[in-house]
Amino acid sequence: MTAVDADRNAHATAAAPGRLRTALRRLGRLLPTPTGTPFTFCYGLILLGTAVYADFGDQATVDQLLRDSSTDAAHLTDQPLVVLVASALWVAGGLYSAYGVAFALVLTALERRVGGARTAGVFLVGHVLATLATELPVAGAVAAGQLPESSLHRLDYGISFGLMACIGALSGLVSRPARWAMLGVAGAMCAQDLIELIDPLASAGHPIALLTGVACRSLIRDGLPGPARARERTEAEADAVPPARAAVPAPPRQRVEGDEPRAAADTALRGR
Repeated sequence: MTAVDADRNAHATAAAPGRLRTALRRLGRLLPTPTGTPFTFCYGLILLGTAVYADFGDQATVDQLLRDSSTDAAHLTDQPLVVLVASALWVAGGLYSAYGVAFALVLTALERRVGGARTAGVFLVGHVLATLATELPVAGAVAAGQLPESSLHRLDYGISFGLMACIGALSGLVSRPARWAMLGVAGAMCAQDLIELIDPLASAGHPIALLTGVACRSLIRDGLPGPARARERTEAEADAVPPARAAVPAPPRQRVEGDEPRAAADTALRGR
């Protein structure tokens, strides 16, 4: 091994801990923390606890709790506030649901940009509006005799509506490629739900929640702190500059009469 190779290996070995720390720091920003994203962190712990209990607790008790937490039309009529909150404390699918992972990533990214209060507001608005938009028509159809009375007691719980709203809101705060990727994936999921129509109410509620989050973009963007607003303004100005403008060379300076003394003076100063 030559001295050059040994020096390169030494530099690589010395730089490895720094690269590892940088990678861990970037990974840490993707996940909720008690100080950086307190809302997502605390809410995530609650969801983790209910998911563990749903998977490993007494099944009869779990089923009863889920029925009591359901935002079906009957419960929305009797105790709307209780079930709207209780239904958002469970993850459909438990520990093995993709909703839990998506919740941690999406709400962490949104809270780091707009804060916990606005993130909670977007989640709550999406959860409530999509639930009411899907369940109230069921109550009306039952009252009109178009659906059986059992439709008033269908099981409905989970965080998917609030999560979809947060995806829609976050899509307005990221770069353009990431924005279209997020909306493309979420839109494909909504389209698949509508095509398969396994759960008609959930299938209709997901696009409603996603559009609700998109509509919240301007509201949460107006409350961004100064640095975030400046960053968004810079990105917007960069997008607005036509590509051809940067490629146009500056016109050559025209020589006019009377420039000779100035040019001579500049030459003399450079010679000094």
